[in-house]
Amino acid sequence: MKHADNWLIRNASAILTGLRAGAARHAGPDIRITDGRIAALGALQALPGERVLDATDCVIYPSWVNTHHHLFQSLLKGIPAGIDQSLGAWLGAVPYRYRGLFDEHSFRIAARVGLVELARSGCSTVADHHYLYLPGMAFDSAQILFEEAERLGLRFVLCRGGATQVRQAEGTRGAGPETLEQYLDDVQRLVRQYHEPAADAWRRVVMAPTSPPYSMPPEHLRETARVARSLGIRLHSHLSETVEYQDEVRTHHGLSPVAFCAEHEWLGPDVWFAHLVKLSAEEIRLLGATGTGVAHCPQSNGRLGSGIADIVAMEAAGMTVSIGVDGAASNEACDMISETHAAWLMQRAKAGERALPRHAGGHFEGGAHVACVEDVVRWGSAGGAQVLGLGDVGTLQVGMSADLAIYRLDQPRYFGLHDLGIAPVVGGGRPTLHALLVGGRLSVENDQLPGVDLAQLRSQAREAVLSLQRAAGVRA
Repeated sequence: MKHADNWLIRNASAILTGLRAGAARHAGPDIRITDGRIAALGALQALPGERVLDATDCVIYPSWVNTHHHLFQSLLKGIPAGIDQSLGAWLGAVPYRYRGLFDEHSFRIAARVGLVELARSGCSTVADHHYLYLPGMAFDSAQILFEEAERLGLRFVLCRGGATQVRQAEGTRGAGPETLEQYLDDVQRLVRQYHEPAADAWRRVVMAPTSPPYSMPPEHLRETARVARSLGIRLHSHLSETVEYQDEVRTHHGLSPVAFCAEHEWLGPDVWFAHLVKLSAEEIRLLGATGTGVAHCPQSNGRLGSGIADIVAMEAAGMTVSIGVDGAASNEACDMISETHAAWLMQRAKAGERALPRHAGGHFEGGAHVACVEDVVRWGSAGGAQVLGLGDVGTLQVGMSADLAIYRLDQPRYFGLHDLGIAPVVGGGRPTLHALLVGGRLSVENDQLPGVDLAQLRSQAREAVLSLQRAAGVRA
């Protein structure tokens, strides 16, 4: 791990903090970083031994915390058989079809592509819901993920997916369930080897069966929750991405998906679910009452036609809202800038859909009031850190870990903006990343990642895609 320098970041045009209301912005224009933590914000003078980083014409955000990803899918983008399919058919055409075809090299390239894409968007912390565990695997995929994240100077949270039962559609190309003992033994191994409990941890492990209604019988779900809490780790999974979840759980258990999770000890402030697109008002109330979190994945939910999760209502009910990019196979742009831009637009669109004409009882015209840029920044930084239990990460204030992204607004899309502070979220494209600091360590400088040759990585990714296509019997 690289040494954390002492920094003075000078003359930022705007600083968004990830905090609420009046604290959401700081006038700055300078930030002092000492021993990897924020020591001061204000009009500051350089001290002996500090490195000075000029942020003139730049905007500073807390770096993004991505709370739901599937990094192996970085080589499965835009597969024709799945591009116009909704979730169920897409699963069969894309991840279930290809996941057994990865070898150590292609898996490492996939992880590297995804992590580089995230880092260049200003993301410092990645939670990967990794479910690529197959019988007889010849490589330790968890080790590769931790290695690649460390190489790039990113915090990494391994959400250890897996299943003790599988659906018929999953039982192809070497896929198969683990026993509960095998699954729990490996989680415990990973915790011993990687998990750091610190509030600014670089490595974490999470108990994350792939999907509660499908991946495990009820008694296994309850056992995973109890083991996780005995180990002091968090719980994560998919839930209620489509209406199928509602039909499946009610048919087999007579409950809503959220009530089913509650019955099996899978709600609480140490739990967060990806998606939660299809929820009843009662389910939102229950999730909020228990302090359960959500990883909102607006682009994937839009791409698959699943809908728009009502995260404004969830937060109002007491839930912690975070943002995740989901896998590249269902979101061909897996960066946190495009994801937060989509979150900003889609929440407004969802509220606007509820607008009615006055003659039909309506009382408002549109939904632009429901989600401001400062809300989106908070969801994508502080909210993410909260669901991951990283209490010293996610906001720009004195004493917090110096995880921050400095964006240089040198592209025409930002010319003419009256409020530069909103530019990265509202612009809809990736701004130049002047610098990414993680714990005070410089991970990206002038849009470049040390040791990463993008042309070489593009070539490696193309060769890996061709190899996967040949293995799947697909004509390139």
